[in-house]
Amino acid sequence: MLKLKDVFKYYSNNFVKTYVLRDVDLDVKEGEFVTVMGPSGAGKSTLLYILGMLESIDDGEYFYKENPVHKFNEKKRTELHKYEIGFVFQQYHLIDELTVYENIEMPLLYQKIKATERKGMVCDMLDKFNIVGKKALFPNQLSGGQQQLVGIARAIIGKPSLILADEPTGNLNSEQGREIMELFKKLNNNGTTIIQVTHSEEKAAYGTRIIKLLDGRIEI
Repeated sequence: MLKLKDVFKYYSNNFVKTYVLRDVDLDVKEGEFVTVMGPSGAGKSTLLYILGMLESIDDGEYFYKENPVHKFNEKKRTELHKYEIGFVFQQYHLIDELTVYENIEMPLLYQKIKATERKGMVCDMLDKFNIVGKKALFPNQLSGGQQQLVGIARAIIGKPSLILADEPTGNLNSEQGREIMELFKKLNNNGTTIIQVTHSEEKAAYGTRIIKLLDGRIEI
């Protein structure tokens, strides 16, 4: 489904390159549930952002369903992302000016889904995550855990082929965390490919494979 070949990512400052990812090779097949683990600063979130087409690579190749993402401009990457990928961010990234309902609805607007269908899909998500009573609230009126649930609902509502989740249960209590992981497992069993970043061995066990990153490299 996706393949990285000899990928490097770095940031330049006064002609000095600071490498975040080095020589990364990764092959993920359709229907896998992959967990990325490693210490803070290992490059885990950067790897997810690259896979989610939110950041470009500096060297190497990235193929998504045989599409050469590394050759795409930002507009083309955004277009592919919007129909294919659901992203659960560690810091939520909800839109402050939009209500819970509107935040969840946003991916469907990008996909140009009709209003009546959108309403049914959003209501289903609100019900699934037990946040019907929060639909008219704004993000700053929610707890961290509630914002995380809204972010997860937004990520999966468009039925993406690939879900990328950066510490998806980090701000949830243990029961909510289990429910989200069970939901991910169900989506995966139904064919959705999932790549998650987590520090939790318990959450990693939901996946089919673990990849370990250290200092920007995948440990063999």
